[in-house]
Amino acid sequence: MPRTLALLLALLPTTAPAAELTVLELFQSQGCTSCPPANANVNALASRPDILALSFAVTYWDGLGWKDVFAKQAFTDRQWAYARGLGNAQVWTPQVIINGRSTILGNRRAPLEALIAGSPRVSSKALNLTATSLAISGMTSKPADVWLVRYDPRSIDVPVKAGENGGRTLPHRNVVRELIKLGRWQGGAASFPLPAARSPGLATAALLQGGPGGPILAAAKG
Repeated sequence: MPRTLALLLALLPTTAPAAELTVLELFQSQGCTSCPPANANVNALASRPDILALSFAVTYWDGLGWKDVFAKQAFTDRQWAYARGLGNAQVWTPQVIINGRSTILGNRRAPLEALIAGSPRVSSKALNLTATSLAISGMTSKPADVWLVRYDPRSIDVPVKAGENGGRTLPHRNVVRELIKLGRWQGGAASFPLPAARSPGLATAALLQGGPGGPILAAAKG
């Protein structure tokens, strides 16, 4: 049995069937003319209950005519961690990472959906996410990073006034506003308190990840 699959199975209790998700992480910028089609594809897929779609705005387009209103250096750092983890020498936009294991440009809907369909989902069963805490149970052969993600579930239209997309209004959905590392999980039962959200109306998700730029081992929506 592959080690990654064995690790996933070790996370799961043997009683009830587990809820499962596919985690899509879109790395994009409002200053990138190639990003709107990928944005539209991920926005549409965000409605599926079996998908956790997260939109991360990166910073390296900000000096080229338009500063993305959602961009943070932490999101660029996360994309670079994936580049190292997946053996890529560079980062680019738009990029969609699926479950931390595979990558695609995301501009074309059919290949994106095909990759989603062919990617094993991750379990939510090991995670118990509430408004104030995250509890994890199960076994693992190696420590994993625990992430809290807060994102805006609304559809947000952003008028872009300069740069490659100047004059366009770009729709965004599930824009990540907070990315917080809660700690490390070493197996067994563990609980992590959640800090208060900085803004009202944000949705919450939790990710259990096999190190920086590693595979997503479990995920849960709040």
